[in-house]
Amino acid sequence: MTSRSAGAPGPGPAAAGNGPAVSRRDFDALFASLRTWGRWDPADRGAWNRVTADHVRRATAAVRSGVVVPLALPWNTRPGPDNRRPALHHMTDLGDVESPEPSTHKDFIAADYHGKGVTHLDALSHIAYRGRLYDGRTAGDAVGAAGARFGAVSALGPLVARGVLLDLPAVLSVRWLEPGRAVHAADVTAAERALGVTIGEGDAVLLRSGHVRRRTELGAWDPDTASAGFHVDAVPLLAERGVALLGGDGDSDVRPSPVEGVHSPVHALAVAAMGVPLLDNLDLEALSAATAEAGRYEFLLVVAPLNVPGGTGSPVNPVAVL
Repeated sequence: MTSRSAGAPGPGPAAAGNGPAVSRRDFDALFASLRTWGRWDPADRGAWNRVTADHVRRATAAVRSGVVVPLALPWNTRPGPDNRRPALHHMTDLGDVESPEPSTHKDFIAADYHGKGVTHLDALSHIAYRGRLYDGRTAGDAVGAAGARFGAVSALGPLVARGVLLDLPAVLSVRWLEPGRAVHAADVTAAERALGVTIGEGDAVLLRSGHVRRRTELGAWDPDTASAGFHVDAVPLLAERGVALLGGDGDSDVRPSPVEGVHSPVHALAVAAMGVPLLDNLDLEALSAATAEAGRYEFLLVVAPLNVPGGTGSPVNPVAVL
């Protein structure tokens, strides 16, 4: 990927498409209406409890060609407007510090991954709203300097589920959605009709906005300022369908936020209210091409986060199998 040249356009007037605005009072009412607190045991797996062995067996029926598509961005060690805290990678052994034969080469990686530069999974301890994590747990009691005591990524384990790609640029016959363009409930249902797929219980829904393609062709920008993603009015529909996971080539939220005083309202609704983990910063370009070639937008999705006790999420390389 290239960095933006001086003449390449960043987010423009399309950022005005993030509305309509939602008042804090209406948002709080929506949050209360979508809460699934007290529904599941164990609670810190949240909506992943929806995915039963029967769901997994049905998901495997989506595999026909055996085409495997990885969905993670490359490990990003280069600073930029969308990567203010670059990941680390350096060599610790070049084969010259141990006994010979065989020589070994070793390296070190690390990342402050909750940003825009690393593909990662948000666990339920990552997001609190009004001081509460999912299931009503007090954030200050559940998360401390040693990590999370509730909602850690280690409680989630791997997910094997039916994936659904909402490929909005394909539906709208555009190269990408401009940063700031909101995806509404009506866009979701229109995409289902156009792509011949229906979101169901236990599904993992991935939203392609064309973010990666735009970045490749025009250069990087600051997605915290403007990015395409779901408007909060799409979340009740996704909740009604019983989704287990949301993900996208952004971070699921349209930016600027349409809710005053709430910078990531979809994060708050999905993670803290509904117990739905999020996949951020996916590369969905190869999946877009593969699903278009196959003529179907469902697939088997495998998400295997690192087993980090107390972790609020994990870098991850999800895999789609068609």
